[in-house]
Amino acid sequence: MIQDAYLAAGCFWGVESKLSNLEGVIETAVGYCGGSLENPTYKLVCAGDTGHAETVHVVFDDAVISYENLLRYFFQIHDPTQLNRQGFDIGDNYRSAIFYINDAQKLDAQNLLNEIGPDFNNMLVTNLEEFKEFFKAEEYHQKYLAKKNHV
Repeated sequence: MIQDAYLAAGCFWGVESKLSNLEGVIETAVGYCGGSLENPTYKLVCAGDTGHAETVHVVFDDAVISYENLLRYFFQIHDPTQLNRQGFDIGDNYRSAIFYINDAQKLDAQNLLNEIGPDFNNMLVTNLEEFKEFFKAEEYHQKYLAKKNHV
């Protein structure tokens, strides 16, 4: 069955690039989730006033990769112990977050967070947030690293 996932783990360019190459992932798009402003722009999100996180929308085939395994990979490609940052990118727009779209995703994510917490010295700061709306980022952000031949 084809499913959607919404994951935030710092700058969406690198996260999108890594997730798009994962077997079972059909499509990805970058954008913004978790904020209070309708139709935010990159400039507004980066200013830190909207509450949005840079997010990757992942369309995947759960016959090839389960939601749980997608999340396991998500935790491998970023540091979920850095609060509101990834490396030199600082601000709540770079937070680690899973935006769940239904109770099954929420339960899977919570169970995984509980399972892997000790692996990260129980210092996980990944937010588990209810999905409200995804605002697709400006076109120049889509597949950015692929366009720049960095992948």
